[in-house]
Amino acid sequence: MKAVHFGAGNIGRGFIGLLLSQAGYHVSFVDVNEQVIDAINDKQQYNVLLADESQEKIPVSNISGINSMKEPEAVIEVIVEADIITTAVGASILPIIADLLAKGLTKRLETANAPLNVIACENMIGGSALLKDEVMKKVTTEAANVLLTHVGFPNAAVDRIVPNQSHEDILTVSVEPYSEWVVDQSMMVGDLPDINGMTRVPSLDPFIERKLFTVNTGHAVTAYFGYHFGYHTIKETLEDEAVLALVKGALKESGQVITSKFDFSEAEHEKYIDKILGRFLNPYLSDEVTRVARGPLRKLGQHDRLVRPARLYYELVHEEPTHLAKAIAAALLYDYKEDEEAVKLQAMIEADGYEKTLEVVSHLHDSDSLTKSVLSQVDALKK
Repeated sequence: MKAVHFGAGNIGRGFIGLLLSQAGYHVSFVDVNEQVIDAINDKQQYNVLLADESQEKIPVSNISGINSMKEPEAVIEVIVEADIITTAVGASILPIIADLLAKGLTKRLETANAPLNVIACENMIGGSALLKDEVMKKVTTEAANVLLTHVGFPNAAVDRIVPNQSHEDILTVSVEPYSEWVVDQSMMVGDLPDINGMTRVPSLDPFIERKLFTVNTGHAVTAYFGYHFGYHTIKETLEDEAVLALVKGALKESGQVITSKFDFSEAEHEKYIDKILGRFLNPYLSDEVTRVARGPLRKLGQHDRLVRPARLYYELVHEEPTHLAKAIAAALLYDYKEDEEAVKLQAMIEADGYEKTLEVVSHLHDSDSLTKSVLSQVDALKK
């Protein structure tokens, strides 16, 4: 069996690539990082280290690498022969890889190969659907009609913490023991052999929003509060009882959104929150707040982890999301000089003020209740 995985970074190697290799696939990593691709082809294996007391070392083999900048034709050829295609490149890169993917899938139509599923394993809602739209823009109408019956783009929810790290071996990657990969079965074509670590569900929405509003929201809230109060790591931040109370407050609010929308009981969701906070406190993960907080413009987007649950809280619970509003305020105050988006955000605030910035970045207008709540929390945090 053959898998093509776009993205040979830490998440690609330490999560999806690992699971595919363990499932018996030969994994062809596609990336533009020449150093990493050369190392994959030279060593033909790497180690994944579990960040817990066991420090288990998991060898990953049956792999190869392709530099998509230097060898585009080779990428097309492995797409033609693939049994599954996955990505872990970051949401902004999906439109970029769509061109090569479209060429490979179009050429694949000339063969009698079996149906294929392309799964974007990104930290976003609807990653595979986005990739599908970008691919369809780059093929003929005739090819698009055929592709839709032969290629599935099932959306997925993925969850595994992979902190900043460095190792003597460039390919070694350290990850937390916990992982979750949930795929929408209804969007698949054909079938896939069972992959240990992948869960197929009839509808992805409950799982992806639960993950986004708990893991992503909780991580971001902790990071922005941690930065504001002068902490260096996520663990240090949550060891401050006062900050932990703020994070728990935000997760209680986002949790009420989840239990209002989906068939999760409050008790069940409270256990999920506790598990997530336990992961954040893992002493073997030294996760810097600036890594988790990076990209505040994206994280403050109207459909992302801070603003969306806060707006839904108003709609579903009909109360002010005080803790989420405070977290949004902390994100607006995030001024880390080495984060390009943070620098841009502060320039926008300096030029136009908080209210206008919220309108542009988060699509929150001055008449929105959430805007008023956030501005009040900004004043409180600045005191």
